[in-house]
Amino acid sequence: MKILIFNWQDIKNPLSGGAEVHLHQIFSRVVKLGHEVTLFCSSFNGAPSEETIDGIKVIRRGGRYLFNFRVPYMYWKTFRHDKYDIVIDDTNKIPFFSPLYVRRPLYFIVHHLFERSIFTEAPLPFALYVYLMEKCGVALCRLTRTPLMVVSPSTMKEMLDKKFRKEDIEFAYNCVDHSVHYPLDVPKSPTPLIGYFGRLKRYKSVDHLLHAMVIVKKRIPAAKLVVIGGGDYRKKLEELAAELGIADSVQFTGYVDEQEKVRLLRHVTFVVNTSSKEGWGLTVIESNACGSIVLGSDVPGLRDAIKDNETGLLYGYGNINELAEKILLLLDDSILRERLEKSAYLWAKTFDWNVVAKHVAELLKKKILQR
Repeated sequence: MKILIFNWQDIKNPLSGGAEVHLHQIFSRVVKLGHEVTLFCSSFNGAPSEETIDGIKVIRRGGRYLFNFRVPYMYWKTFRHDKYDIVIDDTNKIPFFSPLYVRRPLYFIVHHLFERSIFTEAPLPFALYVYLMEKCGVALCRLTRTPLMVVSPSTMKEMLDKKFRKEDIEFAYNCVDHSVHYPLDVPKSPTPLIGYFGRLKRYKSVDHLLHAMVIVKKRIPAAKLVVIGGGDYRKKLEELAAELGIADSVQFTGYVDEQEKVRLLRHVTFVVNTSSKEGWGLTVIESNACGSIVLGSDVPGLRDAIKDNETGLLYGYGNINELAEKILLLLDDSILRERLEKSAYLWAKTFDWNVVAKHVAELLKKKILQR
């Protein structure tokens, strides 16, 4: 197969996240299965216009803010002549409206819909633009009956609630690269060390964790927090930590390489994820694979990745007191932690990128043959 993919970013983009990891892990393996994959995405400072990454040919053009307008232009000008067998529209926030101009077999990948949560992340005019564009894109996809791949039962439910037909939806789960994420011979921190792992965006609600840490430290003064990852909300979070008087107990690592990330995920006592919404919670399964459990908010995506009281714990999103109580519970109860850690590690082992890549390749072949 000759496959063309649209995505806002590639795996090397400093702003890439779980959607880009999902794409790269699956389609780099699809290449190894003998297929040709081209990714068209926006550029970033210092990036070459074209390069091959793990077998995927990456073509970068233009900045990210107007990239959605560049996609149909480039498709009409160039890609429609290149005899691709199938096109993948990896949807994230602002759609590319590909059913309007792509005449090849087409598949969407949907991680989750932002809907009203975008208003917590962006200024009102831009948030309204994203909100309306997403609604129009979803409606177009439904009307054209374009088949979907979703990453979790929560996203499946979202699409069914939008009146998509169940027979038009397949799963392409987020998984773990077990050659990278595994329990290193690194001891757990001898003092209470809570971890946050993920991008620092407003909708991730890491400020909730900082407020909870104030409560935790009243009971356990030695408790510390390490925030693993970067993002445009970091400065605000650093300022908040200072205002709350816990700056000395909070470490912001910024971006770390894979080896350091895995070491930290093994070293922390456990991880907390406070996000308001996720497609799945890739960081949850990666943490589990490294031997750490996750306490997460009971929201779409995270409630799929965390089996409450079996592989981790859930708390009511936005409930700072409950979050603090469950942090204290996990810090106080080592027997509970050990039970959850064992189950979480076994849970993570069931998610394998190689299996999902083969499934995706079969779905694409089937779609091509139906044409």
